[in-house]
Amino acid sequence: MADDMFAFRCHKGIGCWNKCCHDTDITLTPMDILRLSRRLELRPRDFLAQYTLPAIHEQSNLPVAKLRMRSAGGGACVFMHEVDGCTVYPDRPATCRYYPLGFATVKLRDSEGKADFHFLVKEPHCLGHEESKLQSVDAFRREQGVVDYDRVNRGWMDILMKMVSWRTLGGPGGKDVAPQTQKMFFMVSTDVEAFRDFVFKTRFLETYQIDPEMTERLKVEDELLLALGFDWMKNVLFNEPTIALREDVLHQAIAQKREEVGGG
Repeated sequence: MADDMFAFRCHKGIGCWNKCCHDTDITLTPMDILRLSRRLELRPRDFLAQYTLPAIHEQSNLPVAKLRMRSAGGGACVFMHEVDGCTVYPDRPATCRYYPLGFATVKLRDSEGKADFHFLVKEPHCLGHEESKLQSVDAFRREQGVVDYDRVNRGWMDILMKMVSWRTLGGPGGKDVAPQTQKMFFMVSTDVEAFRDFVFKTRFLETYQIDPEMTERLKVEDELLLALGFDWMKNVLFNEPTIALREDVLHQAIAQKREEVGGG
């Protein structure tokens, strides 16, 4: 719960300083990639090439990007300095911000609603739990700046969560996700520039109903473009009504379906 209390403090003077930055597994969220790319003044595709490895989110079987670890020096994070600590601290990934809290989203039984829950992770190397600073989950989240991250990443998290559930049936409609659809999900999640090109240089805007004012904002607002991308992927993957076809396209699709089933 948001008002649950726990004791924890991480600081440079603690005996385990930087230990959690070695040999760790960090899946980067869409917001992580946006913030780190901007900080390093890199295009998302260049950031991905230099600092990440492609991987599969095991539970959902969807593609994700994982942060590279150095091969030497105990497998330290590529952004860690042994003395100064994290060199990208103001834009550090959500996983790092949340530690030592775990975060998950679950679908409520017999409801369309969802609930977030947090749990405390205690690892032997971490001495932060012995510190006396007491705080609520909500206060910790705000102090660590994860509220905006969770807002931007919400659509991505929803898709992963639903795919985990749907995989028990063999994927949407009882089928595995097609490789091309997996590639599109990875593009939307990791390369906002590539997705912007897709929206504006293909027939996307001729196919879907996008408000003209929103269309202009999509040219410059990365977070808004991500939200559109995840609404689109929810429609593609799960047939959710999160994005609407243009009326003429819808009529053509209905006519084609009638023709296929012999409806005349």
